[in-house]
Amino acid sequence: MPKKSDIPKATVTRLSKYLRFLEYENERGRETISSREVGERLQYTDTQVRKDLTYFGQFGSPGVGYHVEELIGEIRKILGTDRKWQVAVVGIGNLGRALAANKSFLQKGFEVVALYDNAPDVIGMEVAGMTVQNVDAFSDYIRENEISLAVIAVPATEAQKVVDLMVKAEIKGFLNFAPIHPVAPDDVFFVTVDLAVLFEQLTFRIGHGSR
Repeated sequence: MPKKSDIPKATVTRLSKYLRFLEYENERGRETISSREVGERLQYTDTQVRKDLTYFGQFGSPGVGYHVEELIGEIRKILGTDRKWQVAVVGIGNLGRALAANKSFLQKGFEVVALYDNAPDVIGMEVAGMTVQNVDAFSDYIRENEISLAVIAVPATEAQKVVDLMVKAEIKGFLNFAPIHPVAPDDVFFVTVDLAVLFEQLTFRIGHGSR
């Protein structure tokens, strides 16, 4: 298997899309599927599908294709979701509360186990069966429970402070909803979700008639 640094980010994104499609087909009782079928459904070429998968090994058989359930298991191993990940959510406004209450994350291997905020009227509240804690005093809990993922759902002005605190607590991965990219060490990873950017991509495509 190649080094992680040699694998294109676009490949990892496509793997998640392959996984969702395969899970859908598995629920429908599908046992085998070809790279052509996967590609056509997701608007990729069959060559692209095979290339993405061969970064990680040889899957499937000529004339048969991929065994759906087996490939689901392999992709989950590759993505690291063959085990449970505990997640902390920081910022318990409307978005944070919705994320905390979303039970579908658990089905994909992610369990929200801790909630944090700095607003006095929010600290101590019960949300989705959890008590909101003070963001300034969470380091021990994070370390003791080996939480390595966090969601940042705070205003942009608060994001860097939150990241600094959580990096000290040894958080290694952030799903960031703040419209900035905080500064952090090289071994800390971010995926930023900016809904305005996504809407802008849609309006551009509609306006220019492109797919």
